[in-house]
Amino acid sequence: MFKLSPFKELSLEQLDLKEKVLVFCEKRVTRNWQQFHNPKDLALSLSLEASELLELFQWKTSEEAVEKNLEKMKDELADVLIYAILFANEMDMEIIHIINNKLQKNNEKYPIEKFAGKNTKYNEI
Repeated sequence: MFKLSPFKELSLEQLDLKEKVLVFCEKRVTRNWQQFHNPKDLALSLSLEASELLELFQWKTSEEAVEKNLEKMKDELADVLIYAILFANEMDMEIIHIINNKLQKNNEKYPIEKFAGKNTKYNEI
């Protein structure tokens, strides 16, 4: 297990997505779905699936939503992740590189000495 924080752990199984993505892509080809997977439609589908995840929280406390909808949340999150991976693939984006680039930008925008424990946006401080 790798520690992400004092509270969360990431298993090696979660770190190795490549095989699962390849299996999904093979099924996509078999079903002839790749013709529908252009950048616009993948981005649109990503947003729609994220909205479906968000809808599970509507009119409930966070605790109520999780208690009532945990399995549905897992399904919707899987859809979001699949579409994000497909979008990155379609756009020839290396996921680890774009994550590292974004983390670096966040480190520059939100230096620890200025933002630790604050929820203020970088342009509001």
